[in-house]
Amino acid sequence: MKIVIAPDSFKESLAAAGVARAIAEGVFLVRPDARIDLCPMADGGEGTVDAMVAATGGRILTADVFGPLGQPVRARFGMLGGPGATAVIEMAAASGLALVPPERRDPRETTTFGTGQLILAALDAGAKRIVMGIGGSATVDGGCGCAQAMGVTFLDGQGRPCACGLGGGGLKDIAAIDMSDRDPRVAGASIRVACDVTNPLTGPQGAAAVYGPQKGATEEMVVELEASLAHLAEIIRAELGRDVEHLNGAGAAGGLGAGLVAFAEAELAGGVELVAAAVGLDARLEGADLCITGEGKLDASSRFGKTAVGVAKLADARGVSVLCIPGQASDDAPLDAFAAVRPLVAGAVTVSDAISEPARLLKRRAAEAVRAFLDGD
Repeated sequence: MKIVIAPDSFKESLAAAGVARAIAEGVFLVRPDARIDLCPMADGGEGTVDAMVAATGGRILTADVFGPLGQPVRARFGMLGGPGATAVIEMAAASGLALVPPERRDPRETTTFGTGQLILAALDAGAKRIVMGIGGSATVDGGCGCAQAMGVTFLDGQGRPCACGLGGGGLKDIAAIDMSDRDPRVAGASIRVACDVTNPLTGPQGAAAVYGPQKGATEEMVVELEASLAHLAEIIRAELGRDVEHLNGAGAAGGLGAGLVAFAEAELAGGVELVAAAVGLDARLEGADLCITGEGKLDASSRFGKTAVGVAKLADARGVSVLCIPGQASDDAPLDAFAAVRPLVAGAVTVSDAISEPARLLKRRAAEAVRAFLDGD
């Protein structure tokens, strides 16, 4: 019996690889002869690097880069195992909100420069393809800091280079864009961005209005940042002939989505689909008798770009039944996407229990789920 185990992490509790191993232990209690394929998954957010490296037998590398406020940061990224020379990056490792103390959060100042340095580090490591998760950013710089690190020069009205490490407050000074010194390897690389939000760059649902306050922006700052992003969009249209302002996902990570499209010819894609393609999940489901997935909380939002439902869709296309073992399942959870759902939190098991003992409970629930599946329950 071949079983593919493809869960996401249980946030603040257990990484995806640990979730997969615990589920496998439960499976072996019922079917010690099972052929298990551990394929930790992610949706492009926190844990994407670790999940994809674990799923492919890759390796973790580090690079010394600048953080959101210019401070030195040692950031991790991954090189996937197998053919293809694919790197995976989480922008939050270099430009994340967690790297900025609450009292210093000001998206007029924070920059994605370090994310651009991570891209170059991946290219230095031999990457021909880059998968980037862009959740958890501290920035609203439209990806300009990232572009500067890759060699793009922004010029002001007097033809002088803008300050290095542009933050959202410096975008209004840009009058021209010079791509001539951009690292030539960027053009030759395939950069795909895991992006599950559909926010445009500007407007009521744009990067400044929706995400600015989460990154420390006051109402006055939001107005300033909105004007700066609109100005950047106009400069990109005029200088590069690209209209990224209303592109779905352009507003992700404070406009990094737009910047990567404009300055690195990147492609924005759904996170689960992108991760699944990179780790070869579809091929791994070939000939499987069962797939087991899971995530921290299964609820109504799980239908829209979350891991468990995304895995179920791929498995269903292969005619493979899917069991889901989430930490919790709400009343509006998409139970119809799975053959069965067995959350950790059930009966006498509390949320506190699930957070403190996830591996033990996953093992137990997996054994229960597989036993019931084999019995036809």
